[in-house]
Amino acid sequence: MEDRVSEPKLVLVFSGKRKSGKDYVTDLIHNRLGSDVCCVLRLSGPLKQQYAQEHGLDLDQLLGPGLYKEQYRADMIRWGETRRRQDPGFFCRLATRGAWQPVWVVSDARRLSDLQWFWSEFPRQTRSVRVQSSEKTRKQRGWSFTAG
Repeated sequence: MEDRVSEPKLVLVFSGKRKSGKDYVTDLIHNRLGSDVCCVLRLSGPLKQQYAQEHGLDLDQLLGPGLYKEQYRADMIRWGETRRRQDPGFFCRLATRGAWQPVWVVSDARRLSDLQWFWSEFPRQTRSVRVQSSEKTRKQRGWSFTAG
């Protein structure tokens, strides 16, 4: 599964609640540095891809913002947690496959185990960044509480 050409010089691992602005900030960094220097790695992509594959679901729908994803969210979270307990680096390794740029920006670390994997694998290069927004701002961006 290790298809990396070289180790990164810098790994910025972003965390924050849904609709806090993580994607906005990471996209700004990517656009500023350019694709030759920086890649944005999304841990949720490989998670959803693996979940869709194992459960026979529509990946495009799971990647989108609609109700399809919401109806599977609780089970997908449970499934992802089980996978992480079995192998804490599973989704991180999938996300970093093929990454060759010197700067990696991880846009969606949601679990401490994700951050710990990057600290363990790239201790000198990894920096964590927490993005925070008020509940009011998150609601203005379309967030609403969903149980699970």
